Formats: sequence, C-alpha cells, structure tokens
Amino acid sequence: MRTCLVRWLFPLLALLMAVPSALAQSAPARTYTQAELDQMLAPIALYPDPLLSQILMASTYPLEVVKAARWSEQHPGLQGDEAVRAVEYEDWDPSVKSLVAFPRVLRMMSERLDWTQDLGEAFLEQEPYVMDTIQRLRERARAAGNLGSNDAMMVSQQGGMIYIEYADPLVVYVPYYDPLLVYGGWWWPSYPPVRWAPWPGYAVRPGISVSIYLGSGVRVSTGFFFGAFAWHEHRVNIVRKTYYYRPVTVIERRHVEDLRRGAPVRWQHEPVHRGGIDYRRPALRERYEQRVRPAPVQRETRERARPAPAPVQRETRERTRPTPAPVQRETPERTRPAPAPAQREIRDRTRPAPVQRETPERTQRETRERAPDARKDQRREETRDARPRDDDQRTGGRGRPDN
Repeated sequence: MRTCLVRWLFPLLALLMAVPSALAQSAPARTYTQAELDQMLAPIALYPDPLLSQILMASTYPLEVVKAARWSEQHPGLQGDEAVRAVEYEDWDPSVKSLVAFPRVLRMMSERLDWTQDLGEAFLEQEPYVMDTIQRLRERARAAGNLGSNDAMMVSQQGGMIYIEYADPLVVYVPYYDPLLVYGGWWWPSYPPVRWAPWPGYAVRPGISVSIYLGSGVRVSTGFFFGAFAWHEHRVNIVRKTYYYRPVTVIERRHVEDLRRGAPVRWQHEPVHRGGIDYRRPALRERYEQRVRPAPVQRETRERARPAPAPVQRETRERTRPTPAPVQRETPERTRPAPAPAQREIRDRTRPAPVQRETPERTQRETRERAPDARKDQRREETRDARPRDDDQRTGGRGRPDN
C-alpha cells in the first residue's frame, strides 16, 4: 500500500509544480503594476470606444505623434475631416492621422511624451491588462454616479462590459474630467492619476460638480473611425477601411485584404512607423528587433534595387559630350575663316606684278643681242621706202601701169 502511494504521489507533485510554470509562460509578463496602469489610464478610460482605441494605437508611435502635434500647431483652426484630409498623404500611421482631427488630444499626448511612451508600451506588452483596467475604471465612475448616457454619448453594459459610443456618429465630443473627482476618490496615494490642464469652459464651483465636460463637438464623415474594442477577446480590431487608411506597409495591406472578406481584423503594431525610436522594455526590443532592423540580405536587395545607369548608357553620355576635334587642337589657325576660292583669285589678279630690278650687265647683254635684229629691221624699212621711188622713175611719175 505504501509503495503504491509513493508511486502515485511523486507524479502528482511533479504535475502540480508544472502547472504554475506553464501558466506563467502562457500569461504575458506584468512589467507595469496595477497601480501604474490605473495611473496612466485614468485620464482617458472614459473616452468613447472608437476614439480610445485609436489613441492606444497612436501611442505606440510617439515620434509621429509629435510630428502631427507640431503640424496641428502650425495650422490652427483646422480640425475634423478638413484637417485629416490635409495630412492624408503623409507617411504617418492611420491612427496618428485620425488624431489630427482632435488638436487637444494631440497636444496633451505631445506635452506628456513620457506618458505617451509608457501608454504605448503597456498596450503592446500587456494588452489584456490594459483593457481590464479600463473596464474597472469605468465601473468605478459608474458606481460613483459620474458615468451615464447623455445627448453626446451612450453608455451601455453588455455581458459585464461597459461600452461608450457616440450618440451622433457625425459629431465627436472629446470629454474632459478630473480623475480625482470622477472616480469617487483615488485609491493609490503613491501613484496619483495623470491629469491635464482644464479645457476652456470646465469649472468646478462649490455645490456644483461637473463630472464630465464635453465642450464643442467636432464634425467628421460617416465611418470616420476604423478601430473598435473586442472586449471579451481582450484585443483591438480594425473594422473598416476609411479614406485616410491607405495601405502602405505589408501589415496594412494584409488588414485591407482581410477586411474585404467581411471579417474584423486584429490590429498589429508596425515598427516602421516608430522612426527609429527604441523600445524601453527588453521584451518589446526582442519582439520587434528583426522588423525594425532588416537583415543584411534585405539591405543588399534594397541596394541592388536602386536604379543605376547601364555601362552602355554611361558610354553614350560620354560620347554625347561636345569635345573639340583633333584637327582644331593641333592647328588652331585652321579654324580661322578662310576666303572663298573666287575671292582668292580676284585678290591675286589685282595684286601688282613684282618689279624686276635691272642690272648694268643684263642691260648690255640684251642690247648686244637685240642689235642684229634692229639692223635687219632698219634695212627692211629702207628697202620698202626705196621701191616706190624706182616705180615712179619707170612710169614717169604716173604710178604703176594698168594691166
């Protein structure tokens, strides 16, 4: 009997010891305590679900949030669809683009950048705990009598979860409230809630308690928000493709392809939009390191994909460059304009003939050579003159006789 008991006891103890370790491996690590999660989520837990889901997405891209906030400061007065269409072709994440419609939200996220980074990393690493914390904070506000439906928001409870939706999907109100008042007191003295500066119009006077202040609404188009909570599944989904949700990265294209099938798509973080900002948590660095820093093969592929001129094109470019001819380099005088052949002949003809100088020796020689010829000519002239005289003597001065 004792042998059988020992035989079954050791396997049972080993199994009991293995169960907690397996559960610890399956559950996400709690890097932020519950007090820290309550502290960072207190100022936004009562926001309507569509807006809150896209704030959580955008908080994972702190650098783009700062860029969008600066753009909003440089374009005062732009909000709603008008502002989002102005940044439609920016290479920001769609969640960041959507917040340009609400300048106050961007301003508070940019001013509290440490809070934004903590919120984004908590959402990436502890998404189920973040969503559970939001529900507990809503439950506290409802129990204190400060959360209920009104003309701007509809508050409902389904399956133990509290949903907050807009009464008019074309008019968005961004609520403001004081976490120290709306939750009926604060329970973490060492971790006071994050608080914003009061918005214009919010006031608390003795005897009058303003739990949630809505302010003025912002007009948007139909189907403006693409994010939604799946509370029971502890995740954030993409439920539609909006006009500013342009698929640029591989993950975004995959989201669009899945949406065409008619089913919600689970949102996935895209490290490319972080702009080189490192993750604070080691677990996140290990998870997204390969996607943030491409492998050497991918770098080589990118370099090879760059368009480079072919060798033939380079030679052609060199040949098309104007270069002086070799003849012009050797004899630059030939490049001078030369007169036409006809002009040369005219010039040669008009030039006076060269004058030959006469020497005494040459003159005497020519005189001696020409003397006999001159004598002969003189004799001929004398003979010619003597003939008519002989004829006259024969005819008696009457001339030649007629035949």
